[in-house]
Amino acid sequence: MDPTAATAPITLVVEEDGAGTRLDQWLSAQLAPDYSRSRIQALIKAGAVQINDAPVSDQKRKLAAGQSVIIAVPPAEDPEPQGENIPLDVLFEDEHLIVINKPAGLVVHPGAGNWTGTLVNALIHHCGSSLSGIGGIKRPGIVHRLDKDTSGVMVAAKTDQAHRVLSDAFADHGRSGDLERAYLALIWGTPPRSAGKIDAALGRASDRVRRAVVRETREDARHAVTHYQVTEIFGDKDAPSASLVECTLETGRTHQIRVHMAHIGHPVIGDADYGQAFRTKANRLAEPLRQQVVAFPRQALHAWLLGFTHPATGELMRFEAPPPADMAELLAGFRAL
Repeated sequence: MDPTAATAPITLVVEEDGAGTRLDQWLSAQLAPDYSRSRIQALIKAGAVQINDAPVSDQKRKLAAGQSVIIAVPPAEDPEPQGENIPLDVLFEDEHLIVINKPAGLVVHPGAGNWTGTLVNALIHHCGSSLSGIGGIKRPGIVHRLDKDTSGVMVAAKTDQAHRVLSDAFADHGRSGDLERAYLALIWGTPPRSAGKIDAALGRASDRVRRAVVRETREDARHAVTHYQVTEIFGDKDAPSASLVECTLETGRTHQIRVHMAHIGHPVIGDADYGQAFRTKANRLAEPLRQQVVAFPRQALHAWLLGFTHPATGELMRFEAPPPADMAELLAGFRAL
């Protein structure tokens, strides 16, 4: 059972063998092992338990046969993230913000299944109390994010002012300011045009986890626009194996580049969520490139460029990071075709 998930009220009826038993003891027996006795006592004290529709706060109250006991279990609060000594590749830092080159495999902020080992845990350790309260307990300092397996440049705020200004800039996606973001994606094949705009709304896929291109009229549809520019083509001129494209965003939807590139028939290489149908393409490659592609553990997507106006000084900041070693080796393999 997920301790942070809200549950519907639980209704139980006291049988004859439960008559005369203390409320906390009886509930502990009925709800074990999902709820400990101390958790049940805390819920009783908080007024979350009713007997015959009347709130009860006495955990020692004796029960009678036929009574209806209702327990409304609120979602537990997410644990407050703690600092962890996780190495950071710091590109720039001052008293207002920090810019890092995030490695692939690092989750940005704590969540279900990832309460530790995240970028937030690393930032708390590195920055100390300066992050306290900036942007909320769960995501202190975070103004934008990258997928776990996407590498690249990120900025985090260290003051309320920096958080507010940077958050507004990312929400606007550079339409009225100096925000600049660019990604490199290694994709299967080559789009018919060397440059293009993908304007397709995104919503939840049928599995409720992934994203998908959906009709704009759907309730959960979110406007999404990606611009791409082909920078390199690999393999046969008439039937290229892959391409390197630079992508820039007008919007910042979850998995946007990955979904949009798959939508036009050129998914990101290594993308297990949106490029599964293209996995067999690796079999057409010569060794050792075929094995490189098969073994590549993530989507070949890297946020190589981030530019923004410093929230305190007004200076235009611009940071670049080349693709990490794993993606650079994969690119070298394709360049050798």
